[in-house]
Amino acid sequence: MNDQPNHLLLSVIIPARNEEQSLSPSVRDLIAALDVATIPFEIIVVNDSSADGTQQVADQLAAERTEVRVVKGARLGGFGRAIREGLTQFRGDLAVIFMADRSDKPGDVVRYYRKIEEGYDCVFGSRFRTGSRVSNYPLLKLILNRVVNKTIQLLFWTRFNDLTNAFKAFRREVILACGPYSSSHFNITIEMSLSALIRKYYIAEIPIDWDGRTWGVSKLSVSTMGRRYLSVMLKLFFEKLLIADDIFEERLAERAGTTNQLALLEDRITAIENELKNEEEGARSVTFGT
Repeated sequence: MNDQPNHLLLSVIIPARNEEQSLSPSVRDLIAALDVATIPFEIIVVNDSSADGTQQVADQLAAERTEVRVVKGARLGGFGRAIREGLTQFRGDLAVIFMADRSDKPGDVVRYYRKIEEGYDCVFGSRFRTGSRVSNYPLLKLILNRVVNKTIQLLFWTRFNDLTNAFKAFRREVILACGPYSSSHFNITIEMSLSALIRKYYIAEIPIDWDGRTWGVSKLSVSTMGRRYLSVMLKLFFEKLLIADDIFEERLAERAGTTNQLALLEDRITAIENELKNEEEGARSVTFGT
């Protein structure tokens, strides 16, 4: 276990639509892992227009732990809208998108946090790297996943091979710089990923464990997602192709501004320390003089 104190506040955003059966064990397992790792956290459950008992389950979790908050998703519903709502609510230094259906693993959230502590701006989980473990992945969706991700790799000349996976971590500054996001459905996964990628943030990709849904029906409709993914891919591809220099300049300017603010703060602290030191020396001089 890491013996150093954890200072970064972790926000875990969990979009939940009709997850009555899986939400409670998912959140409880996550809390247990974060407690053991002594990571300060908040969990934001976004109820995405659920028609079952998801709201009641979420309310019970919030009643048990003050770190859990429940917010209502957009009236229209949609996975992307639920995440966008969560991103307007989170208070942490970094945010992790975590699925309510128990497909993502709490231990990997802890690993994401440690990577951010190392200095990375983002952590992308990959189900297709050496060391990853995947089970219950429907063959058709697996094939489509690999085709889409390979296309993204070729378009954006990137080594990251699971950019459609929602399970990622982002520092607050990345989310603020890349947003506001506009995707309403699962295409938000590549909007967030590619927006950070073309701005050249410091990104780590690590292998993760992932299990397919063990109950219920997946919310992803393959037949309707193609045009949504394509829209985001083309938008960000042309941003990368045509105005990448402008985007990168803005990021550097923002970072320089933050550095200047820190330098001014350090100068102010030094000045205060010098003032206190002079006052102490003056007090000692008066005491010795008497």
